[in-house]
Amino acid sequence: MNAKPQYQLSATDLAVLLALVRCGTLAEAGDRLSMDASTVFRHLQRMERGLGQALFDRSRQGYRALDLALTLAVQAERVESALEEARSSAQLQPDDVTGCVRITTTDTILHGLVAPALKALNKQHPSLRYDLHTGNELASLTRRDADIAVRATKRPPQHLVGKRIGSIQVALYAAKRAPIKQYDASWLAQAQWVAPDEALPDHPSVVWRKKHFPKVVPGYQVNSILSVMACVSLGLGVGLLPTFLAQGRSDLRQLTELLDDCQADLWLLTHPESRHSLRVKTVYGHLAESLQLPP
Repeated sequence: MNAKPQYQLSATDLAVLLALVRCGTLAEAGDRLSMDASTVFRHLQRMERGLGQALFDRSRQGYRALDLALTLAVQAERVESALEEARSSAQLQPDDVTGCVRITTTDTILHGLVAPALKALNKQHPSLRYDLHTGNELASLTRRDADIAVRATKRPPQHLVGKRIGSIQVALYAAKRAPIKQYDASWLAQAQWVAPDEALPDHPSVVWRKKHFPKVVPGYQVNSILSVMACVSLGLGVGLLPTFLAQGRSDLRQLTELLDDCQADLWLLTHPESRHSLRVKTVYGHLAESLQLPP
């Protein structure tokens, strides 16, 4: 098909294209735009007829953006960011920042690191709002399910930009009132353990325990490290915890030195295009400066 240069993309066209690139299905794109799926489809058909070429590859899995759609999506994101900047400038004082920033992380990192950092930022920019998504799955920054990710990973995706915050240190802990006072392999081999084996089978803490205590079956299966800490502090068993979460708690006792083979790198990540947004740039910059891990 030959392109039709006379076709002029409208603001609605760009919004529909961007939503479909991010979401991958007509239904999800429609939900994001408050349109029904058939309306999204009609907009897409009109764009493709006007441009004279396909923008997406259709399959049962959904809509995969082709090169032209990806190129247009980059431009659409810049328009979106410029509109956000204009709205902020029109509504607020020069130093104020407004809007909603979506952050994806785990409940452990949110509780121990991100939430305290955002509390400090709120004093400086009270008009900012946050959509905090916690879970074991990394929300897609490419599809803009989130603006910023704070995650433990050995190798962040190459298409994202970010800062390595540091190494998450891990040690074995028991409740302060537990009978064990220091590391005792024979006692630990018979002890109750709290661990996220089913929810996080590849977590460094699970791998370490299976290596050093292969016959141990956790008495308490949980779905997050934060839950491990809650159960251990109640005396239900021993468990491996990041030191940024456990240090300073009067109800926990550290049983081991730092376990080098449990370390993981903590990364602050965003999409390159998201840095054009003042709200994202503000929150990202603050987290880059304020997130700190114990040595």
